[in-house]
Amino acid sequence: MTLEHQKNIKKVYLFFLFLMIGLVGYAQIPTDLKCEHLSNPLGIDVKEPRFSWHLNNKKHDVYQTAYQIEIAKDSIGLTQDKATVWNTGKVISSDILISYKGESLQSFTTYFWRVKVWNQNERMSISKIQRFETAMLLSGDWKGEWISDSNDRNYKPAPYFRKEISTSKTIKSARAYVAAAGLYEFYVNGKKVGNRMLDPMFTKFDSRNLYATLDITTQLQKGKNAFGILLGNGWYNHQSTAVWKFDKALWRNRPRCLVNIRITYSDNSTETITTDETWKTADSPVIFNSIYTGEHYDARKEISNWNKPDFDDSNWKKAILVKAPSSNLVSQQLHPIKVTAQLKPTKINRINDTLTVFTFPRNIAGTVRFSIKNAISGTVFRIKHAERLYQNGRVDLSNIDLHYRPTDNSDPFQTDIFIAKGNTDETFSPKFNYKGFQFVEVTSSEPFKFNDDCLLALEMHSDVPSAGKIKSSNEVLNKIWEATNSSYLANLFGYPTDCPQREKNGWTGDAQINVETGLYNFDGITIYEKWLADHQDEQQIDGGISNIVPNPGAFGYEFATGPDWTSSIAIIPWKIYEFYGDSSLLNKLYPNIKKYVDLIDKKYPTGITDWGLGDWVPVKTQSSKPLTSTMYYYADALILAKTAKLLGKTSDAEHYFELASKIKKAFNQQFFNPSTNLYASGTQTELSGALYWGLVPDDLKQKVADNLYEKVKETNFHLDVGLLGTKALLNALSENGYADAAYKIVSQEDFPSWGYWIKNGATTLYENWPLHVEKNDASLNHIMFGEIGAWMYKGLGGIFPDENSPGFKHIILKPNFVNGLDYFESEHESPYGKIVSNWKRKKNKIVYKVIVPPNSTASFYLDKNKTFSCSSKDIQISNEGLYKVIQLKSGKYSFTIKN
Repeated sequence: MTLEHQKNIKKVYLFFLFLMIGLVGYAQIPTDLKCEHLSNPLGIDVKEPRFSWHLNNKKHDVYQTAYQIEIAKDSIGLTQDKATVWNTGKVISSDILISYKGESLQSFTTYFWRVKVWNQNERMSISKIQRFETAMLLSGDWKGEWISDSNDRNYKPAPYFRKEISTSKTIKSARAYVAAAGLYEFYVNGKKVGNRMLDPMFTKFDSRNLYATLDITTQLQKGKNAFGILLGNGWYNHQSTAVWKFDKALWRNRPRCLVNIRITYSDNSTETITTDETWKTADSPVIFNSIYTGEHYDARKEISNWNKPDFDDSNWKKAILVKAPSSNLVSQQLHPIKVTAQLKPTKINRINDTLTVFTFPRNIAGTVRFSIKNAISGTVFRIKHAERLYQNGRVDLSNIDLHYRPTDNSDPFQTDIFIAKGNTDETFSPKFNYKGFQFVEVTSSEPFKFNDDCLLALEMHSDVPSAGKIKSSNEVLNKIWEATNSSYLANLFGYPTDCPQREKNGWTGDAQINVETGLYNFDGITIYEKWLADHQDEQQIDGGISNIVPNPGAFGYEFATGPDWTSSIAIIPWKIYEFYGDSSLLNKLYPNIKKYVDLIDKKYPTGITDWGLGDWVPVKTQSSKPLTSTMYYYADALILAKTAKLLGKTSDAEHYFELASKIKKAFNQQFFNPSTNLYASGTQTELSGALYWGLVPDDLKQKVADNLYEKVKETNFHLDVGLLGTKALLNALSENGYADAAYKIVSQEDFPSWGYWIKNGATTLYENWPLHVEKNDASLNHIMFGEIGAWMYKGLGGIFPDENSPGFKHIILKPNFVNGLDYFESEHESPYGKIVSNWKRKKNKIVYKVIVPPNSTASFYLDKNKTFSCSSKDIQISNEGLYKVIQLKSGKYSFTIKN
């Protein structure tokens, strides 16, 4: 081949290369492929999993006109267009969330999948190949027996279990399927598998148990292998005593587990090792563990190499076979709890030679890693965690320990106990506990000098991906957003909780109030789907829901079970639908929502109910409980009606729309005063709640909004609401022409306000507005007042989902360019990609920048009296009431608006 010929070939190659690069740049490449809302999940046990993707393209007006999903058991075959399991063919649709409808999936099988999409110009793009793996699709897939040791539920040391095997074949792959009632750590050949913490997630253990699928391929070896399990109590065997009565849970028993270890060899033969009476057990050095109070560890009782091959377990006892806690084993398909950050202390106060206090940069949920050198054997270190300090510098638990009911002094609250082995380097970190804290006090039974690096704080929570971002010219506002997210995550441990120290309870009211804060900021659908399954487990025969979910059966139905709290069963599935465009949860929960609404209808046939807790922890003014309970009853009935319509249940839809109309009419007859245009006594909560939940007739909205504005003026634009009012107040103002007033409330820095907390050092949200409260409502890491985190996206960024085109297929943009802010930036990672809504002041103008992701559209609502110019001419403008409505296709836009 001549040199000239080579040059010509190179030119042709480069031409086609640049052509392909150009086409790829123009094409809408499918990315972020997920199965069951997870990336490459292991252990799927649903028979019709959901597949989703979005388009990666920054060009203008890009949308999908068709898709094709291809699934095979062979990734190479898939690249050759051999989709032997399922091939949808080319489907004319813009949908990006599709449920599997192919042949029956098989257990223990890895499937490979990809998606092809076509754009409006009939250009086709192909995604990278992804995978998902099934676990136990049939109940008969489980082998072996549940095991425990022979001790009763009051025995304190946590048990070890071990099993040794020998393999002569080359191992191709291996999975451990681990179910436990309690908590576990699983080991292979001396090493813990994975980085999950506090597994499995808390459920109603006598109704449903979760199992994890662990990839142990790389940890196995040809020849001898040892498996080890350490079992903790968790919520299953709650030995601590508190007002919540978890020690009296109906399911309570000694921790137990069921493990199937499935090994596939290079010749494709399989072997399954199961838990049975051949496993050996002994006490571990974890001499006590409580997820509520702390963990006690005696390093002198450590057993070297207990989870490695060739360990002599001849003096260990045999495991015993025990009853399964329930007959319902479900794969744990959600983002697991992990250590997400390690924090060094910012201050070390050595008060004396046996007492040192460590200060960390912020309030977190989690635990510590404690490392010491050359302690005297038997030295007892007590590691006490707290949110605040006394004036003398010692930790103060008085704001969070009120509900603890100890029977003796052997189980101190939020305190770990470590007993040193001595004369060596030692490290301790609790395995089966977490706490809420910013300060740690360590006392030693013998004088001891701590190194500066002896203590690290380990932040823990369900490791949900970030989905939102806020930044503004107001630094206090930025810190409020950060504090809100910190409190949200500190209260996400496989279910949404109220606080990580005093209770750790799944309060339904706190969760339904803050679901939007969670969804704007984090990809949390998997956690909510699990928690709503907990609701199904807890629902009583008559339709009632407990106030905390899960609950122990001994507490949870006495109070706070009315619609203002337990509307979580309706509101959260509806919000998931709005944010993800996924109706699966509504479909699953429809019978439960219906049963719950029917219960209220039966108990309160007039349409007015006083069943509930009311506007919890108000600043000062009490609001009408019948009003707040009835407005949530209306919300539930309306959601049920809309869901019935969505699911094609026509007669149900008609019935519940009529019920909602009846409630609304009764609400206005009961509470509205036409001579004053006030609801009830006219509190901030009463007026804003009626507006926010849509109970005010259209022709009266402005009058009621005007009165709400006058009401907040009376407090000099300060809050005078409780929990229910914080959900409604800011939204009702900003959605009814008073965004500036809402921002004035948000930007306050004196009592009572979020800014007041921040200015006084808060890094999380508090449970009560005053800094120091003598009663029990004084947690310094509570999510219940966290709606402000969602409001920033709505009231300032103006980003709303459209229930008629959910999942942000169509985006509603209603930004408010409030006085007092120079700029505001908001981003949300929707199912279709990143939405951006940013605005900035430039002299007497506003520059508003928008990104609409591919395959979606947006409507930008602008005050009709304002004039603007736009970077793109490809927009359509119409009028709607007080607004110009500017229709946007996917792409980037810049508006210059005369202020």
